[in-house]
Amino acid sequence: MRIQTVTAVYFSPTGSTERTVRTVAQSLADALGVPMAELDLTRPESRAKEYSFTETDFVVVGTPTYAGKVPNKLLPDLQRCLRGGGALAAAVVTFGNRSFDNSLAELAAVLGQDGFCPLAGGAFAARHAFTDKLAEGRPDWEDRKQMEAFGRSIADKVKTLTDIPAPIQVPGDPDAPYYTPLGTDGQPAKFLKAKPKTDLSRCCGCGVCTRRCPMGSIDPQDVASVPGICIKCQSCVRHCTRHAKYFDDPAFLSHVAMLESHYASPKENQVFL
Repeated sequence: MRIQTVTAVYFSPTGSTERTVRTVAQSLADALGVPMAELDLTRPESRAKEYSFTETDFVVVGTPTYAGKVPNKLLPDLQRCLRGGGALAAAVVTFGNRSFDNSLAELAAVLGQDGFCPLAGGAFAARHAFTDKLAEGRPDWEDRKQMEAFGRSIADKVKTLTDIPAPIQVPGDPDAPYYTPLGTDGQPAKFLKAKPKTDLSRCCGCGVCTRRCPMGSIDPQDVASVPGICIKCQSCVRHCTRHAKYFDDPAFLSHVAMLESHYASPKENQVFL
């Protein structure tokens, strides 16, 4: 099959998924000798459009894992704005050193429903959005080498194709419920309504949090106000140069402490071809 372009498509509030998808896609494009394009779906205005592909495209689509699945506020946008048109695809997820659970299976299934032909899947560990204590520094150099090898392996598979392959089989259940966050007491930690706070003594009003929020939920006229939905992605926290954004919800902090206590051991990346 003749691929003319490899496109990296990603939703990446804190940057790890972007780096992962770009590395895989660039390695794949280099191995196929074709150009690489990018489509960043992180901002809400980018997800308001529709993007169509054809059989001459290969698309590497990546999202972070939220509660063991594709972020629930992103899922309808993926289903609406991406049109596969028979393009080959790879599903890629990142996870914060706990588990990717069912996110990869769900993303692969969504791509198949959107008209793509998913023939590869990969799950890669990355620094947890909530804390530096989980997978700090990842993806690191060794992770990058594995991503590049994954891209080359996909290219090798593409070069041998004479017909449309069967969809890749990856572990997990696309229809499974979301993981229930737990606190240090082992009970469900309920922080759905938690939103970031702002230390006004540090805030300079630059608005980077507003521009970076993937839901467009922070008031640009008053960055301490979050009238919209918060998906706890930590984009505002991670990108604030003054360290003015933070979460103080007790249930959220208890969940973070539980994760730090139980999931410190480095997790391995997994790929499926």
